[in-house]
Amino acid sequence: MVPTKRTAPDFILMIVTFTLLAVGLIMVYSASAVWAEYKFHDSFFFAKRQSLFAGVGVLAMFFIMNINYWTWRTWAKTILIVCFVLLVLVLIPGVGNVRNGSRSWIGVGAFSIQPSEFMKLAMIAFLAKFLSERQKQITSFKKGLVPSLGLASIAFAMIMLQPDLGTGTVMMGTCIVMIFIAGARISHFIYLGLIGVAGFVGLVISAPYRMKRITSFLDPWSDPLGSGFQIIQSLYAIGPGGLFGLGLGQSRQKFFYLPEPQTDFIFAILSEELGFIGGSFILLLFALLLWRGIRIALGAPDLYGSLLAVGIIAMVAIQVMINIGVVIGLMPVTGITLPFLSYGGSSLTLMLMAIGVLLNISRYSRY
Repeated sequence: MVPTKRTAPDFILMIVTFTLLAVGLIMVYSASAVWAEYKFHDSFFFAKRQSLFAGVGVLAMFFIMNINYWTWRTWAKTILIVCFVLLVLVLIPGVGNVRNGSRSWIGVGAFSIQPSEFMKLAMIAFLAKFLSERQKQITSFKKGLVPSLGLASIAFAMIMLQPDLGTGTVMMGTCIVMIFIAGARISHFIYLGLIGVAGFVGLVISAPYRMKRITSFLDPWSDPLGSGFQIIQSLYAIGPGGLFGLGLGQSRQKFFYLPEPQTDFIFAILSEELGFIGGSFILLLFALLLWRGIRIALGAPDLYGSLLAVGIIAMVAIQVMINIGVVIGLMPVTGITLPFLSYGGSSLTLMLMAIGVLLNISRYSRY
């Protein structure tokens, strides 16, 4: 039944989101000013574009916040089909744009969108609908687990054709969390986990650059000017930051040592400039965001709302863990942005839209 009794949205979640967004805009400028001045003769080039994306994302967030989340249940299948079509289009030469070896973007005027980012949210909306309608069948391997994971695997395979292992990993991880929370058997996950590990190893071995990332993660100093360069420069940024940092705008690594520091490695620049205190503050904000999301999921008036909230929170949590794990040298480089902080229009807009859905669910929450 469509929920109708609506209250005010979660105020704490909204404040945390805007705080992360504000810090992100400041850090995008600080991290990119030198590179932007050198390449575009405009130190505000990336900051202005990120501000535009933030404005669009915030408008989308407020708009979606006022749309009953059951609307996404109604349109979940259509949205998923559209995202699949976009994943096909992005692979067509002349339609999809290649950046850093991946054909992941479709140009729209002076800007571009990344379909794989929007597939993450589309898959969450569809899986929440699918799992809530088949709650009694989720313990069945054939009727519950295989169809849901099979669909996610098809999307993952299409994303890997770009290739984009990082985004695909976040999407698959999110889907697995949702299926597990919906009530799938642990034994099934163990069997599929073994197959998944074997498949992951196969993906790594099949592409030499992925193998280099693994070896550089284990010993980045074995190739300090090649595959280990980013990790080493990231650690050189974090280390000197100390407790209080070098000061906002005073990073040394952004002077062409750390490649494109405003994107995946922005947390390294933040730690260098704001120190352990600044980095811990960001982690605290993400912890607050996840806590509010879990609270909303627990208080949702129906299973669909709960699974939708779980999917959004899992997506944010997995992306944060992977990004920061990479930056501090605990994981291989994957090319994952840090939500709300890293430069990237599709990622920022998608995250703000997802928060809009979460805020709408909070308006019907029992808590």
